[in-house]
Amino acid sequence: MSATGATGATGDLGELVARRLAAVRGRIEAGGGDPDRVRVVAVTKGFGPEHVEAALAAGVADVGENYAAELLAKRAAVPDPRLRWHFLGAVQRNKVARLAPVVSWWHGITRVEEGTAVARRRPEATVLVEVDVTGLPGRRGCPPGELPGLVRALGDQGVVVAGLMAVGSPGGDERTRDGFRLLRRLADDLELPERSMGMSDDLELAAAEGSTLVRVGRSLFGERPPLRGLAQ
Repeated sequence: MSATGATGATGDLGELVARRLAAVRGRIEAGGGDPDRVRVVAVTKGFGPEHVEAALAAGVADVGENYAAELLAKRAAVPDPRLRWHFLGAVQRNKVARLAPVVSWWHGITRVEEGTAVARRRPEATVLVEVDVTGLPGRRGCPPGELPGLVRALGDQGVVVAGLMAVGSPGGDERTRDGFRLLRRLADDLELPERSMGMSDDLELAAAEGSTLVRVGRSLFGERPPLRGLAQ
């Protein structure tokens, strides 16, 4: 537990996060999703351990981080066993050994070599394959046409492919919806139950297209401060 302790998170910050969480769940419901079934992953990138505590106090046990050093520092500051840590960033094989003991879900698997590295350190780890549903230059993710082969290969390595993950097209318009619809269809075709899609700007569209996990930071915590030197 961090120096503030669990009770410290029930002050002004905890109350603010609780109110914002209710609004997030309202948006999920407005989009046609079931707020009791869509898991909210609190993205604490750039925020401090007190925000992890506030999320947990509000009832969010799933916490997402993009950078290995940030995740490990916050896990050390808030070692509450109720927390489930989601690694959202690119999987760098030289960091897997440190992350594997504490990461519950790996959202950013794009290549079989990444799955092999995770399986070596954490057999039967839960992973999601990141899919490029936008076709935009510079976007990470497995091309849709290569997805079935990658999912089979990852299963052969010993990880559990629970579902797919995507970052939608910017703008929150029909292109965003089309990408989420594609991810749902790909997951259905492969009989994968989990779809990690939807962030603060496109929650409703993701809920409408069957998201099971939404990754939100700004909607819970406000504007992100500059990173504190822990990136990567």
